Amino acid sequence: MLAATVRPCAGPAEHAALARVWRRAVDATHDFVAPADLDEIESQLVPAYLPGVRLTVAEAGGVPVGFAGTSGDELAMLFVDPSWQGRGVGGALLAHVVHEQGVTRVDVNEQNAAAAEFYARRGFTVVGRSATDEAGRPYPLLHLRLTAAG
Repeated sequence: MLAATVRPCAGPAEHAALARVWRRAVDATHDFVAPADLDEIESQLVPAYLPGVRLTVAEAGGVPVGFAGTSGDELAMLFVDPSWQGRGVGGALLAHVVHEQGVTRVDVNEQNAAAAEFYARRGFTVVGRSATDEAGRPYPLLHLRLTAAG
């Protein structure tokens, strides 16, 4: 089912393309986030967030269709273009960062039930909750840890 390949990010020259994937993905899956908050997050994506993590890209036909960002054992972000969701891209990215980069932790928006289920099917369980996101915005986070082979 997967027609994409997983590879390291090509560097800052690729960040704008990843930001476009991010925006399409959050527009499709994060309807609980206020538009102004999405715009604020997007304004920091290329200058701050993407350079602050180790990026792994899923591409098809030379075009990024998803990406994951890690920091140590934490998955900081995983986004898949909506046209590629349900085709194994997210699972391939997650498997790569778990097996190749030692990821064992991830936070997920509590309102994003599909994402929470995605991680649960791959062996992650809820170990905590925060009432707000890392910037203090009113989007509760579930803290997950890998407890079984995914």
